[in-house]
Amino acid sequence: MAMVPRKMQSRASRHLFSASDDTTMTKNVRATHAPDDRHIEVRPLLNVVQDIFHRVASLIPDIGKPVQMGAMKDSTQQSNLAEVLDISYHTINRISCEICCKCSSSDVHATTMGILNMLSGYSWDAKVVMALAAFAANFGEFWLVAQLYATNRLAKSVAKLKHIHETLEQVDDLGLKFETINNLLKAMLDVTNYIVEFHELPSRYIDPQAPEMVTASTLIPGAVYWIIRSIVSCASHLLGITGLIHGYMTTIVESWELSSLAHKLDNLNGHLRKQLTLCQLHLNDNKQREAFETLQLLFETPHQDNLKALKAMFCSNDDPLSLFDGSSKQRVSIEVLRRKIVLLYISDLHNVSDQELVIFEQMYLESRQDSTRLESQYELVWIPLVDKAIPWAELKPKLEKLRSTMSWYSIYDPSVLEPATIKYIKEVWLFKAKPILVVLDPLGKVVNLNALPMMWIWGSLAYPFSSSKEEALWNNETWGLVLLADTIDPSLLYWISEGKYICLYGGDDMDWIRKFTSTAYSLAKALQLPLEMIYVGKSNPGKKIQQINNAIQEEKLSTVLPDLAIIWFFWVRLESMWNSKSQHSKTVENDHIMHEVMRILTYDSGDPGWAVISQGTGRMAQGKGDTFLRCLNEHEQWIHTTKDKGILPAMADYIQGLQTPHHCNRLILPGGSGGIPDRVVCAECGKTMEKFYMYRCCNE
Repeated sequence: MAMVPRKMQSRASRHLFSASDDTTMTKNVRATHAPDDRHIEVRPLLNVVQDIFHRVASLIPDIGKPVQMGAMKDSTQQSNLAEVLDISYHTINRISCEICCKCSSSDVHATTMGILNMLSGYSWDAKVVMALAAFAANFGEFWLVAQLYATNRLAKSVAKLKHIHETLEQVDDLGLKFETINNLLKAMLDVTNYIVEFHELPSRYIDPQAPEMVTASTLIPGAVYWIIRSIVSCASHLLGITGLIHGYMTTIVESWELSSLAHKLDNLNGHLRKQLTLCQLHLNDNKQREAFETLQLLFETPHQDNLKALKAMFCSNDDPLSLFDGSSKQRVSIEVLRRKIVLLYISDLHNVSDQELVIFEQMYLESRQDSTRLESQYELVWIPLVDKAIPWAELKPKLEKLRSTMSWYSIYDPSVLEPATIKYIKEVWLFKAKPILVVLDPLGKVVNLNALPMMWIWGSLAYPFSSSKEEALWNNETWGLVLLADTIDPSLLYWISEGKYICLYGGDDMDWIRKFTSTAYSLAKALQLPLEMIYVGKSNPGKKIQQINNAIQEEKLSTVLPDLAIIWFFWVRLESMWNSKSQHSKTVENDHIMHEVMRILTYDSGDPGWAVISQGTGRMAQGKGDTFLRCLNEHEQWIHTTKDKGILPAMADYIQGLQTPHHCNRLILPGGSGGIPDRVVCAECGKTMEKFYMYRCCNE
């Protein structure tokens, strides 16, 4: 067995950290740091170093055998790399020579400090990357010769001069020997990347005196020292196993030295990673705060058009085709929205009902039929807010399914919306859970925080969907069947013009429906009144309402709305009237329309049935199911008053008389709409209603 020379034995067996304790060492390292005004963008150089190490690692198992490699794909920016090398080439060469000449010295610490002195004028990230580059040049040259040794005569001759051939002939032993070096190289690169990332943090968003940065700045000098020391040790180890250090042999102690250095760097890596994470959180907070303030400023400042505000809202990644056109199924530029009235339909992926999309699509397509109409001069954009904690692969199918039903524009990739944008939508535009429709005028000014209510109530008549237009429309409205029912049935306006009595009724008690429709038609026939009845179901119609609709049709009890979407629309219009009036600070106490809307919403929330009957645009008679049915059954008690009052006023007065002081009315308003008032009075007695919270899941 070959003997290890005493000098080499003592060199290999010395304690790794005997040079000085870390505190003194760090102080000495800092003393070498005297940076000048030179700034080097080291990332391109680091990319080359990493490429060399990566390719060497892939070669080690195949040393001594022909290796087939494709052309190197240079992922770095050549111009930036050339600029870095122009500045650092001579220094890197000097360090490379220093490593070759001094790595066999017994004083690794002195060699390390010598290299740090050579790099005194550079920043910490430049020091470590340039030192790695110097080592990578030698390391890469060694393996380039090794790779070509078996097939290239020149490489074989060079290998002999450098004693590489002796190492390659011991190919079976190379794996274990170089595994230790590769582990250390990985640790060096990991720490180096964190150091470079710290220096790449934009000072615009993070204060150098922030606690996280101060902590990192105390760690980085020591980290640079240990990386350069590891470079020297790696070079020494490499030269030793290639036989260039006369009489030198790698030993367990020598391998332990490299493993200990790797452990030291891994420990530093953990600390730096933690501080970098904290810095990035701090940076992102500041960046999002600035983006939020920018949005506030943009939407409060007059502009020549709307593009600046819209780009800040959902083009933060500078995507030239950030929109998806639902009609052409193509990606398009935000330019299609320039100087247009833009309706931003904002929702999540879970609170958009199929019925809502059906009605929305119908309204949108109707507005596109004649492009010359003033009411068609707007664009609709869907902005879906997605939960970024959920994998995109899970969200995309739901997104694509919803988008497939839309003819209008949508954000192509909602996952790129900045947190500041989502915060702005929630805090300034008051989005909660229910969809909202924010309206921007052609200059990007917000003219309505939620135009959905007026869209549901008046459709295209609501153009240009501003709050002032909404108020003007309300000023021209009176409570009656036309406002209540709109055009839910094609025959409705004809019946009104014919002077027929029209009864709308709802509920989910089939027994009451049979009794009520039978009694109503019998009385109408007896009094020779032309009566038409329409069943309007309940809010949030589901399977049960569909079954009742089918039964009414089969038994020919009355007219029904043809599908659940129309029933849904009837009730959403009523809720929209409530929300619209609330947005304009109206209450049940000071607004007649709101008072009457609340009556019907109360009927829907409580009793199993209810009814409203009207003739033309005149007065209505309305009441809860049992009360209204009793009024019909007891018509002999009030029929004599019709000569003076008329049929409907006589019915209304009698129903009013049947009401008792003791009642229990409930009003259920959809949560998450942002329009829930703190105080609501009962439409029947005027007392303040108690507020309760209700959680409901209706998936029938």
